[in-house]
Amino acid sequence: MNLAVVPLAEVHFEGLRKAFDSIAREKRYLAFLQAPPLEEGLAFYRNIVDNDLCHFVALLDDVAVGWCDVLPTHGEARAHVGTLGIGVVARARHVGIGPKLVRAALEKAWKQGYSRIELTVRTDNTIAKTLYERFGFTLEGVNRNAFFVDGTFYDTYSMALLRDNGPGDHRRDSRVE
Repeated sequence: MNLAVVPLAEVHFEGLRKAFDSIAREKRYLAFLQAPPLEEGLAFYRNIVDNDLCHFVALLDDVAVGWCDVLPTHGEARAHVGTLGIGVVARARHVGIGPKLVRAALEKAWKQGYSRIELTVRTDNTIAKTLYERFGFTLEGVNRNAFFVDGTFYDTYSMALLRDNGPGDHRRDSRVE
């Protein structure tokens, strides 16, 4: 079993889309219930590569089995914020791939200048929540009825990781009011 965590490249697009579709069809982990149409998915991946965005792929014996990305949010006032997304196919879970993907993505995100990384995770996905907490993500709130799958609502947690910018950090501490 040969594992590699590498930056996304065009050679990964097809396999990564298959992995994404597999995870989406589980209807437990992603906002998608299946992969977007082929051309839409390929355009999404091309944009990531063309703009050197933070996106890593896990290859198990040269087959894409997962990814982790930290992608920009919208709006100039949120240019310092990235959103973390991750997925690992069922057959490759619980062997340490998730932490390797998260570590690679966080390292690049910090180098790219992000100082806040956000994510949402379903409240019933305790394994993922524990993984994020191991990396220092903290719970910021609960989003009620955030997912609707097969006639059932699911809540999600909002979590975030802040980077300490050191001396001269001009962050406003919202706890002091």
